[in-house]
Amino acid sequence: MDNSFKYLTNNPEDKSWGLYLTVAGSARVLPDADYPPAGHPTGYNFNWHNGRILDEYQINYITEGGGIMETKTGTYKINEGSVILLIPNRWHRYRPLKQKGWKEHYVGFKGEIADRMINSSEYLHESCVIQIGFQDNIINNFQDIFNHVVSERPGYHQICSGLIMHILGQIISIKKNENFRHNHIEKTIQRACLIIRDNPVKNLNIEELAIDLNIDYSLFRKTFKKYTGLSPKQYHTSLRIKQAVHFLRSSELSIKEISSDLGFCSVFYFNKLFKAKTGCTPSVYRNSFRTRE
Repeated sequence: MDNSFKYLTNNPEDKSWGLYLTVAGSARVLPDADYPPAGHPTGYNFNWHNGRILDEYQINYITEGGGIMETKTGTYKINEGSVILLIPNRWHRYRPLKQKGWKEHYVGFKGEIADRMINSSEYLHESCVIQIGFQDNIINNFQDIFNHVVSERPGYHQICSGLIMHILGQIISIKKNENFRHNHIEKTIQRACLIIRDNPVKNLNIEELAIDLNIDYSLFRKTFKKYTGLSPKQYHTSLRIKQAVHFLRSSELSIKEISSDLGFCSVFYFNKLFKAKTGCTPSVYRNSFRTRE
């Protein structure tokens, strides 16, 4: 059984970063072997009868074998390519099947940023077993984390926190794309994004765009938001505001000219929308940017 892990110390700077590691490791658990492997400290070790409650997040990626997990809310099957996501203060227990064993890669972490990331995604805070299949780049991330943990060079916590964020981002991306894998609707949404990007200064009629793309309007709006996180109108508005920011920073165009060039119906509406999206009016933004220069 290949079993390597390291529990970490954290200084105030690590904790103030917002996401910091507590443990990293991997293990190959052979069929009929005891689980978890020996050597883990009190608070982490557990037995099947009692289960366990942690005060940190853990991601455990199972790349070989299979098993089972139980929580207060249900029983879950663990397959090759499953991610076990442990949430602080929730009772759980899991183990490989006796006849199979498994290969696991895991990291533990805490912090305000970790809380915000997990709680903001339905794919994370509502799931304890997430199926993502075999993802070589995620395995590489785990290996990079462990390499940094072993060397403990200054700043390794900050590098590893970025790698954890990358792993979480990849998991979310994989789950979001499950319904859009090379099918017709994905190509339609991608085409719509290109059309909207090519026309940031136009007042696009989203219903007409749906007709041109030969897709039902309500389905188009619903699917577009699921794919991009924004409605078509919000997506278009975001691009126009970005273009406005570019003009304010790099041109001598007046606010009125920028408003007109971007197709807004009035300077008043442009000012109101810009402030809603950025927190300040176009003139205040331009003046503050020039002050910083």
